[in-house]
Amino acid sequence: MTLATARPRRSVLYMPGSNTRALDKGRGLPADALILDLEDAVAPDAKVAARDNIVAAVRAGGYGRREIVVRTNGLDTPWGRDDVAALATAGADALLLPKVESAAMVRELEAQMSAAGAPAKLAIMCMMETPRGILQAAEIAAASARLSCLVMGTSDLVKDLNAAHTADRLPVLTSLSLCVLAARAHGLAIVDGVHLDLSDDAGFAAHCRQGKALGFDGKTLIHPKTIATANEVFAPSQEDIDQARRIIAAHAEALRQGQGVVVLEGKLIENLHVEAAQRTVALAQAIAALDAEAGA
Repeated sequence: MTLATARPRRSVLYMPGSNTRALDKGRGLPADALILDLEDAVAPDAKVAARDNIVAAVRAGGYGRREIVVRTNGLDTPWGRDDVAALATAGADALLLPKVESAAMVRELEAQMSAAGAPAKLAIMCMMETPRGILQAAEIAAASARLSCLVMGTSDLVKDLNAAHTADRLPVLTSLSLCVLAARAHGLAIVDGVHLDLSDDAGFAAHCRQGKALGFDGKTLIHPKTIATANEVFAPSQEDIDQARRIIAAHAEALRQGQGVVVLEGKLIENLHVEAAQRTVALAQAIAALDAEAGA
């Protein structure tokens, strides 16, 4: 269990930086995280104003325990470096770099953040959305101690693969699993790509269930109406939480009695089961804190 993977990221909602009403509305939405976007959701002639909007919104605060992430423009664009300089000390939790294709790109962002005075707690997240990026996933995941999460960009990936959006997502399953492997190998969180058809509630729920089965921590979203489903699917069930607590208690009792083998309900409990149980309980507690704040 790591701090990166124990933090709730069931629902990660994109919000355009050019829309000040949306930035304000985000303070009251039950999403675990918000991605305040300066890249795809913002037209070129609105980039500077959107950056000012996001800096002002983040500095103003009011987002509670929600994780606040800002997706900058690429560092090779006319806006990327200024985005980093403006946001390094604004108070966000992480900067999300688009179209990451190498460890060098991550290290360049890290250097720019440090030069701009970014605090040590400001994390880096990486968009995994190009064929080259997917092939370099392990290298990217190991690139920086600031790195906390990989974010799948399946829309761009499908386009670059000349593939199709299908109900079973077979064209991108290899890419999804490679990124999950890279994230877990380096103790990182990872969230799934967006579901584009807002009229397809059943399909969205199915993709959430598939993402959870593949190992994702949550899903990126493009509309608030999908938050509740993502939160429900990616949260541990009460049955999971109860079982996790039983595992932790049985292991602790065995240690107290000096026993090297733990059997619970006829099943052998090993350290890997205890670690998974501890993560489940920690995640459930963090979700409960978020939900309590939202209901306050």
